[in-house]
Amino acid sequence: MKLWTPSKDEIFQSNMADYQLFLKKNYQLEFENYEALHNWSITHIGSFWSSIAAYFNVDLDSDCLPYQPGTPFYNTKWFEGAQLNYSQYVFQKASDQRAAICYQSESGDLKEISWVQLKNSVASLQERLKTLGVQKGDRVVAYALNTPETIIAFLAANSLGAIWSSCSPDFGVQSVVDRFQQIEPKVFFAHNSYQYHGKEYDLYDKVAAIKNELPTLISVIELNEELCYATSATEIFFEQLAFDHPIWVLYSSGTTGTPKAITHGCGGILLEHLKGLALHQNLKEGERYFWYSTTGWMMWNYALSSLACGATLCLYNGSATYPKTNSLWEFASKAKINHFGGGAAYFIHCMLKDALKEIDLSSLKTIGSTGSPLSAQAFDWYFEQLPKVQMVSLSGGTDVCTAFVGGCPTKPVYTGEIQCATLGVDLKAYDETGNEVFDALGELVVAKPMPSMPIYFWNDQDHKRYYSSYFDKYDGVWCHGDYIKITKRNGVIIYGRSDATLNKNGVRIGTAEIYNTLDDLSEIKDALIVNIEQEDGSSTMPLFVTLDGDLNDSMIQKINTALRKNCSPRHIPDMIVKVSEIPYTISGKKMEVPVKKILMGVAKNKAATVDAMKNPSSLDDFEHFYLESLS
Repeated sequence: MKLWTPSKDEIFQSNMADYQLFLKKNYQLEFENYEALHNWSITHIGSFWSSIAAYFNVDLDSDCLPYQPGTPFYNTKWFEGAQLNYSQYVFQKASDQRAAICYQSESGDLKEISWVQLKNSVASLQERLKTLGVQKGDRVVAYALNTPETIIAFLAANSLGAIWSSCSPDFGVQSVVDRFQQIEPKVFFAHNSYQYHGKEYDLYDKVAAIKNELPTLISVIELNEELCYATSATEIFFEQLAFDHPIWVLYSSGTTGTPKAITHGCGGILLEHLKGLALHQNLKEGERYFWYSTTGWMMWNYALSSLACGATLCLYNGSATYPKTNSLWEFASKAKINHFGGGAAYFIHCMLKDALKEIDLSSLKTIGSTGSPLSAQAFDWYFEQLPKVQMVSLSGGTDVCTAFVGGCPTKPVYTGEIQCATLGVDLKAYDETGNEVFDALGELVVAKPMPSMPIYFWNDQDHKRYYSSYFDKYDGVWCHGDYIKITKRNGVIIYGRSDATLNKNGVRIGTAEIYNTLDDLSEIKDALIVNIEQEDGSSTMPLFVTLDGDLNDSMIQKINTALRKNCSPRHIPDMIVKVSEIPYTISGKKMEVPVKKILMGVAKNKAATVDAMKNPSSLDDFEHFYLESLS
């Protein structure tokens, strides 16, 4: 069902329409609809990304070749010879007329930080980093909350050409060490306490434990308001960097061992985020952009780039539902937010609690949803509550730090569908044999490179982990690990993960982190965990264990306590079930994906190749559990 249709004025005033006028004026290109524009963007890749740089006034050397294709995609070369600095571009958007950052914590009042204050704070902290010897290529990490000080720390490090990486304080010590240790950081920013859902948490011991596992550190800097005014410096030095110089390191969920250290280039990220935010979410200079996130989720990095669009970045630190279910919506009202984003699970929760009553959201233009599929019911409910607001559902990944599919301000919104593949993304759906399918369930693949794809994985010799992560399944194309359907309208429906990565309420969780924790519990012999997405957008994450003796309340509590302490509260399963055996392939691989299929109703002989199994009868317990508990 068609829910929302842009008016002629809304289409004409959109950034997407303005970009098309720019193409007509400067490139003599004219497109009758979005589909024609999108087709040009994936068939003339160099011209398209050059036009994005020109449209957004990103100063790249006009003599450099924008695109040299490579096989696999990580051999692609983008804008070789060009130099830039992400933070420098951000401050080119500075304006004395509006706030740079709008911030509130769950226990504090709304406050605003001007562009002048932001610049002086970054200049001051940069001066401190320079005295420590931080320079281009050094790694700077943060165990940090979503606060203005964390933004300032990133911009100060980035302006020097240092490489950023962050985790949120709900990560356990070992999870953080597994990530940061790989990149050998020089400086460690950290908050020493925080409040969440009305409770105070002390981080001193955790910060000390992490520090002790990072031998390359020369300094630990506490993140607080005073830190940003330690010197009187007011001017920022911007190190000029190659287009593919690393901007930050993000991490995979750790499904198959140590989390992969996914490294992105500064130029590719800047162009991709400008495209995604300004064209697909229609973010304009002077507007207010918010995405509820932590520093451990790629959406923190994505939202950060709203500053590069000349917008006010709105931050909220704390629980989304404390002290009230509608706390974030009240924040949106007070801060006059224009673009409000969060995880699909949060929007579904607000729908069930009828959380939008008597709140003035007249400033709102779009609602952005990602992390997991948003149910058709939620699409309908939000349109009923906010009929003038565009629902921008999007889906992508940490791997590219952006969305493959998302919104379009010139196209209608239909119930349960993401509007389109974004510009520059050659999106396809493949069946198991590698044939393209339409209006049918298939694997999400990207057939041509994007500049925000990783430049490499840190310490990945000869790109072996990179190749096996995306290019093993289908020859020559990126396979992302999502089930999708491309509709007859060229919309997209996401059906959840096709691999073993868990997706708990929009946050990806690695099975390896859970297994590593359970290995320390002597009572547990083996374990397997999956996450089952439901049609209403919710999910169920059962943990299956084999152990000697009974699975009693005491054992369940012990498991959950260990997962909370060593990983995070998100790693706690919805239920724990005792089984006789965990299924394995003959080669010794745990069979998470076949189990997930069985728990989604697929017959066991179709979900798994039993001839390639070490213990085929082990699937019986899972089929029985599905029939008794999930069907």
